[in-house]
Amino acid sequence: MGKITASRETLKPDPRYKSILASKFINCLMQDGKKTTAQEVFYGAMDELKKRVPDDEPIDVFTQAVENVKPHVEVRSKRVGGAAYQVPMQVNRTRQQSLAIRWLLLAVREKKGRPAHLKLADELFAAYNREGTAYTRRENVHRMADANKAFSHFAW
Repeated sequence: MGKITASRETLKPDPRYKSILASKFINCLMQDGKKTTAQEVFYGAMDELKKRVPDDEPIDVFTQAVENVKPHVEVRSKRVGGAAYQVPMQVNRTRQQSLAIRWLLLAVREKKGRPAHLKLADELFAAYNREGTAYTRRENVHRMADANKAFSHFAW
């Protein structure tokens, strides 16, 4: 069981877009308590997205990118009679969001050699178009769940 944090109740919307999701993303992007730096990276990526997709608002592109990366099913280990089975299970909404944010940030952090806001803009744009590292990870999770459908009767 994961720890329950106070952020669900106390999270304030971000200053520019008034979005709770953006605020959560900025907090996850933040390292060593440097929130201003995380905000600069996020808003720099939003400005870059505005140049790439001039028709849509950047916050809408960001929200759609996160939606595209959210997994609907995942495999969980379940021990039955001395054997561990990979059982496909539904993912609840908060875990979907946290996994999507985590995968986007992992994809950004494993790329090297460019400014962070450009790497983040690249990954968000790719996720918006249903491609990129984070989207591939989601597809792999779905593929694993599909491959282990035979064990779904163990889900209780």
